[in-house]
Amino acid sequence: MSTVEFITANKIVCKIGAIQEIADHCRQLGISRPLIVTDRGLVKAGLIELITQPLNKVGITAVIYSDIQADPPEALVLSATEFAQQLEVDGVIGFGGGSSLDVAKLIAVLATSNQTLQSMYGIGQIKGKRLPLILLPTTAGTGSEVTPISIITTGETTKSGVVSDTLLPDIAILDATLTIGLPPAITAATGIDAMVHAIEAFTGKIKKNPYSDMLAKEALRLMSQNLLEVVENGANLQARSDMLLGALMAGQAFANSPVGAVHALAYPLGGNYHIPHGLSNSLVLPHVLRFNAPKAADLYAALLPSISAGKITNSGSKGCNVFIELIDNLITDVGLPKNLQTMNIPQEDLGKLADEAMLQQRLLVNNPREVTREDALDIYKSAY
Repeated sequence: MSTVEFITANKIVCKIGAIQEIADHCRQLGISRPLIVTDRGLVKAGLIELITQPLNKVGITAVIYSDIQADPPEALVLSATEFAQQLEVDGVIGFGGGSSLDVAKLIAVLATSNQTLQSMYGIGQIKGKRLPLILLPTTAGTGSEVTPISIITTGETTKSGVVSDTLLPDIAILDATLTIGLPPAITAATGIDAMVHAIEAFTGKIKKNPYSDMLAKEALRLMSQNLLEVVENGANLQARSDMLLGALMAGQAFANSPVGAVHALAYPLGGNYHIPHGLSNSLVLPHVLRFNAPKAADLYAALLPSISAGKITNSGSKGCNVFIELIDNLITDVGLPKNLQTMNIPQEDLGKLADEAMLQQRLLVNNPREVTREDALDIYKSAY
């Protein structure tokens, strides 16, 4: 009998207009003074009022922390936690992209804990409980709303992860109205990011399981059929909703069957050149797929029907090659940059990137094919 362990958020709501019920969810969790963790762009766009207005109607006054930035550093997390403690909030609402959700998860823990952030890095290091937590993604990408992971920038170019079931929210709410207005480039990059989650979860070497496999396939089906549409017609609410659900399913999949070399090689790009995470993944994705093909051909071929609307079902190396070609073509179709040179990355930096990628052993051990430093350098060269 197979041994399977699968965890996810306690409750998931996927509905257009679900944000209107935020007050009910807060009352169910006993939240009377929530902290909304978000970024200034969403506040400036007026989207924050979609949360505060229904809360105000029932007498729930929210506190807003809006200084979230991409690749959030430790100092920001600690500052936000101090802010939450001073205002004595009794719940946390993460509202935004992956950075906002990741920080919200940590604030919910740190606000009531004597444990330091540094002692939480790694797997299963959080002690104690957290404040009630609701997560509302505004991008269909990271899947952070259903992952037990927060990624924090710990140095000039390095990142560390806190991995604990405690970070899973009480409620994850998917409302496509929150993604309307997301620029095409960000829509494209976050969509490819979510597809990477599904692909790497399905091909993971250590914790691959039937539930993650099922979710990864459906996630790829939803996203491959809707990504180009939401890039070209961002007002399509149903397509936006399908993308959110696909990204969430991909998040559930990789939360239980971790990612591999695509993410390991993407992290140094973000850390050194501040390239958004989704775009970093996209830049190396086809090249990692080709590198993995000798070991993962059958697995990639098994995913082919999911991204071809069931129209192509080739097996083995032929199916693998078609799968990689379709992924590569999709990246082109949605208008994302295709090589590192266009990102103004100096060619002489490729060796440094390879060195930093090899530090991501937590991810590389999951890759279907072993990656050496020379392999990493060759992948970067092919992506250049």
